[in-house]
Amino acid sequence: MPTDDSADLPTADDVLRGMDLSGRTAIVTGASSGVGIAIASALAGAGAKVTLAVRDMAAGERAAAGIAAERGLAQAPGVEAIDLLSMASVRDFAARWGDRPLDLLINNAGLMAPPLTRTADGFESQMAVNYFAPFLLSELLLPHLAARKGRVVILSSGSHHLAELRIDDLNYERRAYDRFEGYGHAKLCANLLAVEYSRRHAADGVTMNACTPGGVATNLGRHATFEDAVRLGWVNEDGTLPQGRMKTAEEGAATPVWAGTAPELEGKGGLYLEDCAIAPLWSPPMPPGWGVSAASLDPDAARRLWDVAEPLILERCA
Repeated sequence: MPTDDSADLPTADDVLRGMDLSGRTAIVTGASSGVGIAIASALAGAGAKVTLAVRDMAAGERAAAGIAAERGLAQAPGVEAIDLLSMASVRDFAARWGDRPLDLLINNAGLMAPPLTRTADGFESQMAVNYFAPFLLSELLLPHLAARKGRVVILSSGSHHLAELRIDDLNYERRAYDRFEGYGHAKLCANLLAVEYSRRHAADGVTMNACTPGGVATNLGRHATFEDAVRLGWVNEDGTLPQGRMKTAEEGAATPVWAGTAPELEGKGGLYLEDCAIAPLWSPPMPPGWGVSAASLDPDAARRLWDVAEPLILERCA
């Protein structure tokens, strides 16, 4: 969310200060721009061996080289191809990972408010990138995570408040498509994924938490117009922000990095995190978009969503 100009906001480097991640391995999806680069850079700077999982390999290589130069690394982070619009690409990535260990998977890549499009698998594109692909990737990499009692982080958004769960129509095959409701719905599903994934894999010692980076000006918003932003309350009509400034990418990376490394979150999953803390349950008079909706933490809804989504992935994307 936007925040006050005077606020002293932590960055991902602040979160990791004094922490040595040497020997730990991390994957960050969507790490060729914005918050993804900032997450990967902070983890690499603390000693982790980081792989940038990206759709645009050239952009990923530039990002990796930039991280190495910024951090003074002898070796740049690895870069591997993945297209979250294709479940076949997700499976290929997981297969190429081979037997490498994995301590941390950060499902950072996102897609917000494009026109209605469907993937080759038949998924609505926002659901594919924000929900189905992270679901599949996190499941396929589970054995590697379990071997290290690892963590999974999935990036969400305050926009989850814009939607109600529609398990009967995950891909907009029966109802009219609204770009921003679709984004909110995919992020609501991501929140519920964290709840059920953590429940199912508790015995493996693997957790998943959802988190919002807050309001960050990145290319995620490329499909949103100024008029959209005014209508949704993101900006005032004069272009000022209703609740202060936007976060920098480094500040936006703080909560995802905290989710992946904070000792106080050890063994805790199914949470929604905001501003490096467990988010409060939303209730009036909290501003729209702050905190977490009760629907995001409903264990019964999380279980029912999983039971519907898992066969879709297995049947369409085997």
